[in-house]
Amino acid sequence: MPTTQYLVSGMSCAHCEAAIRAEVGAIAGVAGIEVSAKTGRLAVESDTPLDDAAVLAAVEEAGYTAVPA
Repeated sequence: MPTTQYLVSGMSCAHCEAAIRAEVGAIAGVAGIEVSAKTGRLAVESDTPLDDAAVLAAVEEAGYTAVPA
């Protein structure tokens, strides 16, 4: 399964991680999510390649900013 990495700014706690996990998890095809406020990294595992724009929009909807790593 493809895994895509992102750098997320603005996260500081477990609540931040949960908000991102909920928004990104709603994207069709997402199979797994690893997010860390400590490192500022987001890894999204998917059944098929995902559109970066969809992931970035989901992170923004959660209230944070991300860029592909």
